[in-house]
Amino acid sequence: MQAFEAKDALTVSEITAQIKSLIDSSFGLVWVIGEVSNFRQQASGHCYFTLKDAGAQLRCVMWRSTAAKVSVTPQDGMQMLVRGSLTVYEAYGQHQLVVSYLQPAGVGALQQAFEALKAKLAAEGLFEPVRKRAIPAWPSVVGVVTSGTGAAVRDIITVISRRMPTTRIIVRPTLVQGAGAAQDIVRGIADLNAQGESEVLIVGRGGGSLEDLWAFNEEPVVRAIAASRIPVVSAVAHEIDVTLADFAADVRAPTPSAAAELVVPDKEEIQGYVVGLYREMVSRLRGRIDVGAERLRDAWNPEVVRRLSDRVDRSSQDIDRLTESMGRRTERIVAHRLARLAQLTARLDALSPLKILGRGYAVCERDKDGQIITDASEVDAGDRFRARLRRGIILGIVEARLG
Repeated sequence: MQAFEAKDALTVSEITAQIKSLIDSSFGLVWVIGEVSNFRQQASGHCYFTLKDAGAQLRCVMWRSTAAKVSVTPQDGMQMLVRGSLTVYEAYGQHQLVVSYLQPAGVGALQQAFEALKAKLAAEGLFEPVRKRAIPAWPSVVGVVTSGTGAAVRDIITVISRRMPTTRIIVRPTLVQGAGAAQDIVRGIADLNAQGESEVLIVGRGGGSLEDLWAFNEEPVVRAIAASRIPVVSAVAHEIDVTLADFAADVRAPTPSAAAELVVPDKEEIQGYVVGLYREMVSRLRGRIDVGAERLRDAWNPEVVRRLSDRVDRSSQDIDRLTESMGRRTERIVAHRLARLAQLTARLDALSPLKILGRGYAVCERDKDGQIITDASEVDAGDRFRARLRRGIILGIVEARLG
């Protein structure tokens, strides 16, 4: 028998490459259905998980570019329909599916997952009415956790600015759907709690399908809302949509605009309330005078009563005159103060850096010490910063440093 020489043998890399070439050329794109297990997303943004059924398992990888586009983050135990290319990961000599698209295996699977998690969290008491807190009647600072570019944030800012222009708004932009959205929403709630300036939080997004809204049904988001030290108003989608975030929040608003109306009072309503109090005070004062006059009429002789009644009538007339005079004097004082305030505001505005910010510039501060950033070398990738705009503050994280 002729001896076999080592030089004629295939290396591990060569035979693995041949297997990979065979699999790559034989399968192309395939659709696979199975149960997700061991799902994890790495810091790189790539996702790894296993699809399994009763008889076998298939390793799957979903690159960051694909993960950013999917509407539902896979969860362990969820039935998923997956499309991808079958290949071999040569370093381990294992076949795997490179995922290009995935979706729940029917809306029924999502609804089942929704009901199961709802029952679990309800059993823990996370949705009990006794846990709900009242939102402040007149917050000076409102925190918003939502997409920084969607219609929801524009609606919230517009409504709050119209109803109560003095209210400051801090927007913490987050992802609101797709892989990583739940984790980003949790970080956004934690960031505003740690900052401690906001008196109430609005957490939500605009409308969409059940898959689009799924981040607000994920357990970490629901628990973060329930654990927030700051009262939370949920504002997810439209009135007909309900998420688990709505059950955990202190108050549920049917839309982002409605949430903005809930958290701040209307300045015109407050002015009307003050005017009503003033009128009620005057009315009660006159009522007491009338009651006193009536008692005197009953107790004294007619002549004394007449004289006192005349005096009361004159006093009442004096009150009317003084009330009118006070009203006119108050109007003059208010008008003078407003004019003076306008002059000072104009002078201050001319000197204010907000004039520059109003042209689209921002002042960036390091989150850790509040130092103003004037050079890119003063921060590193991963550092948190605050961008102070003409109206409001945006929190962010440095992704890369150029220059």
